[in-house]
Amino acid sequence: MTKNKLSVLVFALAAAGVCNAEEAGGQTEATNNGPTVLETIVVTATRDEQTLRMLPASATVVDTQSLDITSHTHIQEALVRVPGANFARGNGQEYLPSLRSAILTGAGGCGSVLTAVDGVPLRASGFCNINELFDGHTEVAERIEVIRGPGSALWGANAMNGVINVISPRVTDEPEYRLGVEGGPHDYMRMKFSASRRMGDHGLRADLSMGHDGGYRHDSGFDQQKLTLRHEYDGEQVSVASTLSMTNLNQETAGYIVGDEIYRDRRERNENPNPEAYRDTQSVRWASHIKYRLDDSSFLSFTPYARYTDMDFLQHFLPGTPLEENGQKSFGLQSAYHKRFDNWQIVTGLDLEYTDAFLKQAQDAPTAGSPFLMATIPEGKHYDYEVDAIVAAPFIHTSWQMTERLSMTAGLRYEVVRYDYDNRMLDGRTDEDGVPCGFGGCRYSRPADRFDRFESWSPKFGLVYDLADDHQVYLNLAQGFRAPQATELYRLQNAQDKAHLESEEVLSAEIGARGQYDRLSYEIALYAMKKRHEIFQDSSRLNVDDGEIRSRGIEVGLGYRFNEQWDMALAASYAEHEYSNHRFSGSTDIYENDVDGAPHDFGSARVGWNFLPGARAELEWVHQGEYYTDPENEHSYDGHNIFNLYSFWRLNPAWKLNVRVTNLLDRKYAERADYTSFGGDRYFPGEPRALYVGVERKW
Repeated sequence: MTKNKLSVLVFALAAAGVCNAEEAGGQTEATNNGPTVLETIVVTATRDEQTLRMLPASATVVDTQSLDITSHTHIQEALVRVPGANFARGNGQEYLPSLRSAILTGAGGCGSVLTAVDGVPLRASGFCNINELFDGHTEVAERIEVIRGPGSALWGANAMNGVINVISPRVTDEPEYRLGVEGGPHDYMRMKFSASRRMGDHGLRADLSMGHDGGYRHDSGFDQQKLTLRHEYDGEQVSVASTLSMTNLNQETAGYIVGDEIYRDRRERNENPNPEAYRDTQSVRWASHIKYRLDDSSFLSFTPYARYTDMDFLQHFLPGTPLEENGQKSFGLQSAYHKRFDNWQIVTGLDLEYTDAFLKQAQDAPTAGSPFLMATIPEGKHYDYEVDAIVAAPFIHTSWQMTERLSMTAGLRYEVVRYDYDNRMLDGRTDEDGVPCGFGGCRYSRPADRFDRFESWSPKFGLVYDLADDHQVYLNLAQGFRAPQATELYRLQNAQDKAHLESEEVLSAEIGARGQYDRLSYEIALYAMKKRHEIFQDSSRLNVDDGEIRSRGIEVGLGYRFNEQWDMALAASYAEHEYSNHRFSGSTDIYENDVDGAPHDFGSARVGWNFLPGARAELEWVHQGEYYTDPENEHSYDGHNIFNLYSFWRLNPAWKLNVRVTNLLDRKYAERADYTSFGGDRYFPGEPRALYVGVERKW
């Protein structure tokens, strides 16, 4: 694999241009007279509205226009516009996350990127799901804010590589109603409805989306429904924004297809070797954001919240295809005191959370395959446990305007997580009735009841220096962490009866520059990261925490507006992720090997054309570089280049037409490539060319 492709992506794509102005929260345009990208408003970093110029961090906003024109059917289509984000699309609504990292897999892979809606994480700490963004109502979002690198002291656990925060639409000042319908191939249909009305100090809003997709592969597809209700109250001293969200997903899942470059075969790419697989999941979330103004320079904020999730998931990738049932009920409180002084400000508070979760795994038929698999994976229940968890985290975050041009930010968070685990089956690695398995014992091992406690500190320090009114540089030093997930601690295998795990930690150093010159907006970030105590499953299927990964890279976002009609944009990344300690994959020491699933270069570029008043078209190029598919670096995927065409046309104030063509050149490619010693090369094939047409009525 070529080790240096920076010129391929950054310089070759830079001729094409991206990311900025149009993705700056709807706040900026790269024009001579418009505000600069530094005035972009974000709330994710400090839980309050703040301009980007105050942040010593990398932040990107996928704004309303970007979400509107892509009208994404999958969250990956929106996040491809973010430098450093390389989400791998799975079947249906599934995905594998990647933010300043390799494509993350495994039980704890979801714990490296924190996903939230309006500042409240989608899942409880310690109980993430790698696909959890499908519970966010991104189809109707006002914008999506992405912080790259360890989150601030206000976020804590799981924000090791960054934060993805979905911002819900607010109640409009004038009454507004929208109804949109769209259709596409494979019986794809989606309806979206929004209603918004303000009555004095109160406002009400409802957003509903309902989608059906028959799937481009055999026995695949999904039905999904999402509803978000919002109430706003804005008084003289108190403002309250409350949301209630409900989601339901019924998905027929298609698994990997197996064979060297089999994704290139037009017939085989449509096959589904796991027609029995499915995922059914429901969620309910409530949160109330309360802001109490003490005076002109200070306020208190409180966000009580509650969540409920329930999921049935057939694990088609495991021998015996066992059924997993999991769910959680959680509630919590985010609280903070905000105070502004003449040249500095402070945010300090306490976050609390309680979770009641369960997990069950069972298979209803004997395992097929080799005598070893048949003997070691019994029919019946494998796991049945409950976990109660308590999280407490005090924090402090300060900003100081040291001089007219230099500002400093510092923060510290202390977080303690306590698990109370209750095994509801027999302890050990027998079958559910206590009968030992052959070949030394059953694969699945159930630890005895226990308590676990994890404590972590998360410091952060940053400097921002204004070179000029529209140009600045920054330095960001941070440490992120995550406690072991419950599944890593209690869902054990083979002879392991207790997992001795520590919290994963990431040390990060970043320098960056951003600003605007005439019609050009730009952001550049260089970073180095070291992950310690990485939790992974070794070749004996034991959960261990002695992994280390070293990462370094550069991210570039550019935006250039030629005139009122034409503009270009770029979101480019070059990164190297390496195993930095001696450990073995099989019999191979993988020290200094590239992490599998980690392309050096990836990104997207777009050219936009405002061809009529109220009408726009964008041609998008999505680039995925070559990457290794195994830790030994013996197998790889060549990468791909895909082109998409997006457009909308506002015919008049009431009607809008949206047309998009994905995979415009009908390339045969893989959304995700992998290699296993027992199965060989395997792929999630990319969708063929598809045409989607939608129409929206507003009144």
